[in-house]
Amino acid sequence: MVYVDFYNLPLDFIQSSQKYVLIDLPENATIPAVIFFGDSIVDTGNNNYITTVAKCNFRPYGKNFIGGKPTGRFSDGKVPSDLFAEELGIKPLLPPYLDPSLQDQDLLTGVNFASGASGYDPLTSDPGFVFSLSDQLEMFEEYIVKLKKIAGEEKSSTILRESIIAVATGSNDILNTYFLTPSRRFQYDVPSYTNLLVSYASSFVQELYRLGARRIGVFSMPPIGCAPSQITLQGGLERKCVDKYNEIAKLFNNKLSAAITSLNTRFTDARIVYIDAYNPTLDIILNPQKYGFKIADRGCCGTGLVEVSLVCRYACSNVNDYVFWDSFHPSEKTYRILARRILEQYISYFICGKSFC
Repeated sequence: MVYVDFYNLPLDFIQSSQKYVLIDLPENATIPAVIFFGDSIVDTGNNNYITTVAKCNFRPYGKNFIGGKPTGRFSDGKVPSDLFAEELGIKPLLPPYLDPSLQDQDLLTGVNFASGASGYDPLTSDPGFVFSLSDQLEMFEEYIVKLKKIAGEEKSSTILRESIIAVATGSNDILNTYFLTPSRRFQYDVPSYTNLLVSYASSFVQELYRLGARRIGVFSMPPIGCAPSQITLQGGLERKCVDKYNEIAKLFNNKLSAAITSLNTRFTDARIVYIDAYNPTLDIILNPQKYGFKIADRGCCGTGLVEVSLVCRYACSNVNDYVFWDSFHPSEKTYRILARRILEQYISYFICGKSFC
């Protein structure tokens, strides 16, 4: 039996956060909190508190989490939103906003509004009865009211202004809403649908700005054609990445990057950062041995071919050999590599708008 000290670990983070800082911040820079929006890539358990099939608060999810506990994170352990908070020395986990046990300190140092199975397109959240980005923004506004009661107007404004506030979503829009349901395909071809998604993304960022955010991170779409589920369905006997889907992701990303550049020109007091998650993820998938992995074309969960969420009922013995935890979501080991690389590459952009300060 292993004793895990759940009391002192988070207490240490609260009382002496600098002790845990892994990412070097530019001189005199502070990041008081991390706040996330998005889908299952960054959801830390909000879907636990709603009626939806898009859940994973059961084993084997959480296999490598503290105490082997399933928490609603769509992975074997921590997800990128947790790892941002950890790598920046803020706290070890980023709690879901809907967690009824949240304390004042949790609100001061950041929470998570993400909801698995959501997307930029408001239609994406409907089949799973999950929180759309509009719903997540409503919760954020409620959070700000609570924050002001705890910290006061001035400190709350500082927290919102200096925190990293990020959104990671988009994959469900393409793979589910566009290709699995007919309504959007009747209305839009692929180029026009990606335009629609970018317009939603731009509007969302502007809403964050209106509410006081000034350090805003917008994740690109990952190489969705390399998800094991898509390889199983359309990758052929050789189990190759599905080029069609990856090309759509790149099309969207190019347009998103341009939109972010435009927003930075418009909102000169903000640091709106386009975060390339596509290329570093693809490099891990195509060169798994370089990163200490053995298997990149299927997940650890079940057969690794199509299982996700409710149909993921057992897991492999060594998840660290796998790039993916289930047929759609990477493992904590993969997320750790990506989070570290992303923060090292982009932290200066959040602080001073360029690659070095």
